[in-house]
Amino acid sequence: MTALAHLPADFVSALRSLRSASNRRELGLKEIPAPARLAPYAVALEAEVRDDDEELATGRFILLHDPEPPVVWEGTFRIVTYIRAQLEPEMGNDALLGSVAWTWLVESLEKHHADYAAAGGTATRVLSESFGTLAGRSDAIDIELRASWTPAGPQMRDHLEAWCDMVCSFAGVPPLPPGVAALHWRRPRPVEKP
Repeated sequence: MTALAHLPADFVSALRSLRSASNRRELGLKEIPAPARLAPYAVALEAEVRDDDEELATGRFILLHDPEPPVVWEGTFRIVTYIRAQLEPEMGNDALLGSVAWTWLVESLEKHHADYAAAGGTATRVLSESFGTLAGRSDAIDIELRASWTPAGPQMRDHLEAWCDMVCSFAGVPPLPPGVAALHWRRPRPVEKP
């Protein structure tokens, strides 16, 4: 008897659906240990977009399943995500940045026809300034999006593909239309402080 035989049928269906998702070549995606206390059943994935040795964006995608869910979920599944990326100073100082990050999430879910309910989240700008022996480093502005939503059933492929597109958007690599090839992209390197 396999380990899958002990799991609820809906969760097994969700796992199979996740494994059928296609991945973007710019994105490294791997399974990581899932948090144990959020739901009876969970799976977690970690994504990273890199340009050579520089990390452009990173994120986590966690699928939770509870046959007797909390009322606020509005369903037996819940997706919880986190995405972080370093931004160019001009974009990082934009007052509408949080709204833009949320729009990327909503538009990506809509583009992939990923039906959902009860979406919520926060977008945070983080300014990092270096001092002392690290004073030569340039200031950095990161955007972090923490969001969750309830998928409309166990089919998760569209949700994961939408999320992968979001991580790439945060990294500055938006999705391309079918038949369009991506050129090699590179962010300008930050200038060290004098």
